[in-house]
Amino acid sequence: MSKSTHTPTPEQIELVRWAASLGAVTAEALAHRRGVSVASARARLGAARRAGLLSRERPLTEHPALFGATRAGLRACGARGIDICRITSSNAHHLTVCAAVAAALERCYPDHRVSGEHELRRDERDHDGPLASAQLGWLHARGTGRHRPDLVLWPSVAARERPVAVEVELTIKAPRRLRDICRAWARSQTVAGVLYFAPPDVERALSRAIERARASERVIVLPLDCLLGVDGGAADIG
Repeated sequence: MSKSTHTPTPEQIELVRWAASLGAVTAEALAHRRGVSVASARARLGAARRAGLLSRERPLTEHPALFGATRAGLRACGARGIDICRITSSNAHHLTVCAAVAAALERCYPDHRVSGEHELRRDERDHDGPLASAQLGWLHARGTGRHRPDLVLWPSVAARERPVAVEVELTIKAPRRLRDICRAWARSQTVAGVLYFAPPDVERALSRAIERARASERVIVLPLDCLLGVDGGAADIG
């Protein structure tokens, strides 16, 4: 594929930075975020892809295409230290819904900034400590007991408030694991609280885990549709 040699526009740099933070984005999410048509959003993503700033993957034919930052895109937008997101059939649906949720949160909370796990991982590594994550009482297979949210809702610097962790839960985890995560969030001092967005069957499992972890004062679960139904934000997420 030939790559354009033109200098990225400010809009393209901001778009690639958004994709890098979340891991991947869709035309549908970008359309909702910008208040434009899906066709217009798709054209913007396509232009960034032709410039070599974004890659395009569609591992699930029944779901929208996903656009992730390339190494050239990361360099262009100055997103140092953020890892390239590997888009697969196993994570494509979750990435799609996370992008839709991020776009909807930005529309609902214009005075806040929304970032993704990829950006948070980089920032916590640079900070050498937690910024918006929870410490678990047991270790992951990767050797860390830190649990990071899918998204973070950051208040303005002037507000001097702690961020809100946002989890997009699409499948039911093992009850003990879910309870441990909710308990860790309840104890976390890095966030003001946690919002879980989930479909009905997962919402019920989460509610049980929150109750058993005695985390209801700091962890709230809401129907996924209550957010994605705003201004068509749920369109084409599958």
